[in-house]
Amino acid sequence: QVQLVESGGGLVQPGGSLRLSCAASGFTFSSYAMSWYRQAPGKERELIAAISTYGGSTNYADSVKGRYTISRDNAKNTVYLQMNSLKPEDTAVYYCNARGARAGVRGDDYWGQGTQVTVSS
Repeated sequence: QVQLVESGGGLVQPGGSLRLSCAASGFTFSSYAMSWYRQAPGKERELIAAISTYGGSTNYADSVKGRYTISRDNAKNTVYLQMNSLKPEDTAVYYCNARGARAGVRGDDYWGQGTQVTVSS
């Protein structure tokens, strides 16, 4: 059974930091590119950070570049999102996504249940 379980969300003051984790199970983690998305109330879900299968390549949305860092630990089947210098506009539900990147699993697309991040004083 495929599972992506996010954790680490919560309430933080502007300028603060949070580290999100996404623990994966039920599939070969190292065969999947991992991404973080977020969705704010009334807005579409947006891609904010992505990392390749072994972490050699990362990409960020302009809105988070320089403040967020995505990383992964394939030994722990976990992807992380370090969020620094948080702003109120970063408030959203954050989702973990796994997308098959190797032969045999291309087309696979899995989502976590989301974790709420609220940036407010």
